[in-house]
Amino acid sequence: MIRFLFARNLSKLMEKKDFRVVWNWYSREDVQKALLEVAKDREVVVVYKDLSFGKRPDILQYPSDILQSVAEGAVAFHGSVERWCQPMNLNPGMIKEQLDELRIGWDILIDPDVPDFEIGKIVTKIFVKALRDHNVKNIFVKFTGGKGFHIAIPFESLPKKVNFQETSKLYPNLYHKILEYLKFYVKDELREKLLELDNPINLARRVNKNVSEILEENEIDPFKIVSIDLFGSRHLFRLPYSLNEKTYLVSLPIDWKKIDEFEKEMANPNEVKVKRKFLVLEKELKERDASNLVIEALDWFSKQKIEIKEVAKEIPEVKPKRKIVKIPEKYFPPCIKKILNGLNDGRKRSIFILVTFLRNMGWSNEEIEKKIYEWNSKNKPPLRENWIRTQLRWHFRQERNLLPPNCDNPTFYKDFGVCEPDEICSENGKIVIKNPMNYAFKLLKIRPKRRKKRKRKKKKS
Repeated sequence: MIRFLFARNLSKLMEKKDFRVVWNWYSREDVQKALLEVAKDREVVVVYKDLSFGKRPDILQYPSDILQSVAEGAVAFHGSVERWCQPMNLNPGMIKEQLDELRIGWDILIDPDVPDFEIGKIVTKIFVKALRDHNVKNIFVKFTGGKGFHIAIPFESLPKKVNFQETSKLYPNLYHKILEYLKFYVKDELREKLLELDNPINLARRVNKNVSEILEENEIDPFKIVSIDLFGSRHLFRLPYSLNEKTYLVSLPIDWKKIDEFEKEMANPNEVKVKRKFLVLEKELKERDASNLVIEALDWFSKQKIEIKEVAKEIPEVKPKRKIVKIPEKYFPPCIKKILNGLNDGRKRSIFILVTFLRNMGWSNEEIEKKIYEWNSKNKPPLRENWIRTQLRWHFRQERNLLPPNCDNPTFYKDFGVCEPDEICSENGKIVIKNPMNYAFKLLKIRPKRRKKRKRKKKKS
């Protein structure tokens, strides 16, 4: 009985201590200001000590809203990725069109889920590097207060319209495409960095898995070590300067340049100073800086659809590879020759065209790589080598040769002005070549016939 009373009293003391920590933290004016700043136009939901969520929808407008929630037992505050004109008008039964009407924006939030703190740091640095490769300037990083980090880009960085549609209405579809593209972009480098950290067996142990669970085709799949979830509508994330409801550490914005230096102890609420913002733009920061990222993501996504379509249509089943004798450039069609002279427009789409075409012409990976970099030096401006390297790696991993896009594909040859049919492409004014690779094969058949005719003429004479 004495032990029971002691345990109960100790529990009450701990609860009082926890409450004091929470109350003291949220009583700070700088914390209140930071929370209210990021909570603007967002749905905000409280999380209690027992990890249950408060009512939805809800918002934060005044410092008193924060303190009232804490007095009622709130430990953490989670906010929506989306921004709303009237968050309190949200309800669970809304269809997409209704949500689109209320939504005025949405942020890109990358939330790597991994139980290992060091792996979390590596993942965060790789994604930040990928964003910088795409000329994104407004990159925000924060410690979640748990085991990992959030990487984010504010809505102001996105173009106002994409394909003549308001970007605010393109969530979650556009967000999903961007995130899938970024996962593709970082996959190889992330694999390399993880293997620099540890061997596959230990990596599996770090994330509480068997080694077989993190392998794919006898090499580690980084996204079986790190989970990157895709969010739907009304998804919530822990707001910056909120406490973590499990650890009571601060969800702390940090300088992405100093990720390696960061330690969890720095998020102790007794040590934290409110300095950095998260998803709130300073006046001097540039807007719309993620436009290139959006363009490349959509371009990549479009290419994936093209590959699936072409393979399904023209290669219905996997057949054993047949070794092709290398076909020289003199047999290439006019469109490929024109691309190889260098381009101002259509350079990224042309990577896909050239690599798939050259592979079907029997060129080795080394020859293709050399040719691609030689071609890129003629482009104005050249593509970034890191981007080219990523594309080449992906293509070289494919077990079978994908086909280049067909000649009548509206988003390729004609779109950037390289389609100039010659007498091989057409017969009686009608285009007969359906795919650039057919041109080379047709020309190879014609040339031997012409040689035979010449020999016959010589014999007769």
